[in-house]
Amino acid sequence: MRGYCDLDEVRSLIFSYYAGVKTTILLLAGVLLLPTRQAGDPLAPRAKGRPDAPVTVYEMADFQCPACRQFALAVLPTLEREFIETGKVRWVFIHLPLTSIHPNAIAAAEVATCAGRQGRFWRTHDLLFQYQDDWAKVAQPRPVLISMARRAGVDRAKLLACLDGGTARAEVERDAQRAARSGARATPSFYIEGGLLEGAPSTPDPMRRLLDSVYTVRTRPKK
Repeated sequence: MRGYCDLDEVRSLIFSYYAGVKTTILLLAGVLLLPTRQAGDPLAPRAKGRPDAPVTVYEMADFQCPACRQFALAVLPTLEREFIETGKVRWVFIHLPLTSIHPNAIAAAEVATCAGRQGRFWRTHDLLFQYQDDWAKVAQPRPVLISMARRAGVDRAKLLACLDGGTARAEVERDAQRAARSGARATPSFYIEGGLLEGAPSTPDPMRRLLDSVYTVRTRPKK
């Protein structure tokens, strides 16, 4: 089990590196999201990076959220190259649809969840954010969302069966409950080794510095 000494250092790092960024920071000591290292874990299709990576980041996001789109397109690719592909960070996507302001967010989350069951979550994730304007404000988003999932390589018949079965909706709702337990109230939010960050920078540098420092804390020899 990781000690509170490490957690205190992570807290200090988050405060330090985001002092100049317009974000709200909430810090929790005892809230745990579902681990991604168990066999049969439902979060596995929405996780990337080494299962035993020293640092795990839970990104809580809404596919209709403009700030989430900005992060996905402008920041996450750099973090993926520098931290996820190098084995430093395990990245997990948690659905947090803000339905009061984003009425199509649940529909998008369901499609992405079903795509994940075919191994196509991240490709669908990328397309949903890239073409957010095409579906975010339409009255009936499902046909457009299905078309995007098909572009990601998802089998249409299996996708429709998944959507109609209702299990994807239940999974999205469980995700939202996990996010609520972590204290997240806005998107995007990030649960990083005991610290909860609400909001995201528009460029990679602040998150890069933070993850570098958290990685250093987690991997240094124990005294």
